[in-house]
Amino acid sequence: MRIRQYEHLYQLTWMPKLFPVNCYLVEEEDGLTLIDAGMGFCAKGILRTAAELGRPITRIVLTHGHGDHVGALDSLVRLLPEAKVYISERDARLLAGDRSLLPGEVQMPVKGAVPKNVRTRADVLLREGDRIGALTALNSPGHTPGSMSFQDTRTGALIAGDAYQTFRRTAVSGTIVPGFPFPAMATWHKESALDSALKLLKTKPTLLAVGHGDMIAEPARAMESAIAQAARLLGKELA
Repeated sequence: MRIRQYEHLYQLTWMPKLFPVNCYLVEEEDGLTLIDAGMGFCAKGILRTAAELGRPITRIVLTHGHGDHVGALDSLVRLLPEAKVYISERDARLLAGDRSLLPGEVQMPVKGAVPKNVRTRADVLLREGDRIGALTALNSPGHTPGSMSFQDTRTGALIAGDAYQTFRRTAVSGTIVPGFPFPAMATWHKESALDSALKLLKTKPTLLAVGHGDMIAEPARAMESAIAQAARLLGKELA
């Protein structure tokens, strides 16, 4: 496991050169917020890092309900019974293994590894604009119907889940990247993903932190290039 730091944010990465899976620890006054729970084997590294930082994990926040982001959730909750679990109101259904679509949603099949045996249910169901410590919740659907991103109000760092990937190349969710097509293959609706990518760019992040790939400081140019490519592939005109 590799650890990198940007101010209050720690990126924990497993298999960084082959199939990077990232989780994040955010320092808060009352402890640590964990963003995403990785895969089943990630629990020990998460807990070890928190112990090394000397801070308790008080919150577990999920960007979306795919298996590579919630895989260690049950193990972590069992070992951290005081930690509250947060997920978007919409992707709470995915966490429960429910792929069904809601009325009014684009009727495209939900893709990717939706967990079937996760027992944990969220303590808090998030909506746009909710605050979790220093983090602001931002709806960013596309990869899944209820994907969320989180921006640190202190630093401007944006933790975007799979709304973007940065491994091999910075790309909007749904854009195939040669050598690492998996986030694109697991994307529910490409047009919504493009809309979310534009929305996240407008937050003017100082750092882009994603589920798969390295963190990017001052990411506007990389995000703009990824958006332009996604729009071109979808035949969309950007305003």
